[in-house]
Amino acid sequence: MRIPAPPGPRRAAALAAVLAVALSTAAAPAAAAPSPATGPAPTVVLVHDAFTGASVWNAVAARLQRRGYPVLAPDTPLRGPAEDSAALRAALARISGPVVLVGHGYGGAVIGTAGADDPKVRALVYIAALMPDRGETLGRLCARFPGGALTEALTRTSVRDTDGTRGTALSLAPGRFHDILAADRPAGTTAALAGAQRPLDAAVFTEPAAEAGWRTVPSWALVATEDRLLPPALERFQAERAGAHTVEVASSHLAPVSRPDTVTGLVLAAAEDTASAARRPVASARTLVLAAAGCAVGLAVFVGGGLLAPGRRRGRIRPRSR
Repeated sequence: MRIPAPPGPRRAAALAAVLAVALSTAAAPAAAAPSPATGPAPTVVLVHDAFTGASVWNAVAARLQRRGYPVLAPDTPLRGPAEDSAALRAALARISGPVVLVGHGYGGAVIGTAGADDPKVRALVYIAALMPDRGETLGRLCARFPGGALTEALTRTSVRDTDGTRGTALSLAPGRFHDILAADRPAGTTAALAGAQRPLDAAVFTEPAAEAGWRTVPSWALVATEDRLLPPALERFQAERAGAHTVEVASSHLAPVSRPDTVTGLVLAAAEDTASAARRPVASARTLVLAAAGCAVGLAVFVGGGLLAPGRRRGRIRPRSR
């Protein structure tokens, strides 16, 4: 019975190359496929407007929770961008993992300051919101475009603060609340909101914004084209200035109540974009094992072929000369 001779050096090297290519090809699909995002889903923090409370987010919060997102909707003190942002930062400090901040109306100014320097904040979403630049006051920002009814609808009340100083509290006249904030909803829908509104410190319109989070954090914006409180042109200008991913919808200012599906969709777009950005194509353990095995086999065949051939030649029995 004839035993086949081991391969020569060239044949061994070729065999090693074939094996290496075959193994790397088998492993390639696993290496190219992105691994799933690790860690928890981002927590969505919903910040309400000046003339409403956290309840305006009820429909949006329910939709987000059904999609598996943790939701937080804290009450805002309504004392000014600096104080309100500090309160929001305190709430964010209790959250572990990534955060998507969503602000409605005046809440946009709050998230723009609070989200500027927090590494957990991965996206800012502005819903018919104010988006002041660093050093810009809300009064100056609102005066850029005509058409908003905010100034004419405000009622002013003189109040004494806890430290004895006097100030001015602002609120929307109850008779104007429905027409200005939510004309596209039945009056009964907003009656409870009008009665529950809390006064806003007038200083919010004269206090310069300390930060502009949209300059450094990816941002999304919803322009409410039927907004009577803020001019849609102002909302559009701010979104373009921020380079935000923008959608426009025929809605009143109270878009979280009037268009909860659209608002939720924009928040989900921001959250999912944040999650996909965290994904990286990482080689799986199976891929690494296959790659290592390929290298080992190729090296063994190459070295084995190179050493066996000379050994065979050295060990060959030559016939005696006669």
